[in-house]
Amino acid sequence: MSFQFDPNGEGFQKVLKDYQVETLKLVWKRAEEGVISREAWQHVNEAFKGEKTVSRASIINFLNDMVDNNVLDYKEESGKGGYHRVYFPKLDDSGYKKYIARTVIESLWRDFPEETLEAAKTLDLS
Repeated sequence: MSFQFDPNGEGFQKVLKDYQVETLKLVWKRAEEGVISREAWQHVNEAFKGEKTVSRASIINFLNDMVDNNVLDYKEESGKGGYHRVYFPKLDDSGYKKYIARTVIESLWRDFPEETLEAAKTLDLS
């Protein structure tokens, strides 16, 4: 999943939309039993309490993008209406934060290696 980094965003909203953050929180909370797209869709729309709605397709696309990027995993189960995916975390909250940091740093390093190194040397990490 390519994401756009917004340095003015807070927390995960530096790289994710609000509904995506809510979706991941639910998947992490229900890590053992997993989450199907319908449950994530209902959770997100309840969290926004009618302020806005998010389509189920947006939720499904996001979940599948996260699978493609090894952030989530899934298993297929049969149920009413056919098969559906049950999503589980591959990376927890901390692991996903490391994934974001690594992705941003690698991108900067690839395009601006000297400047990235110089900038890193000037950081005050205390």
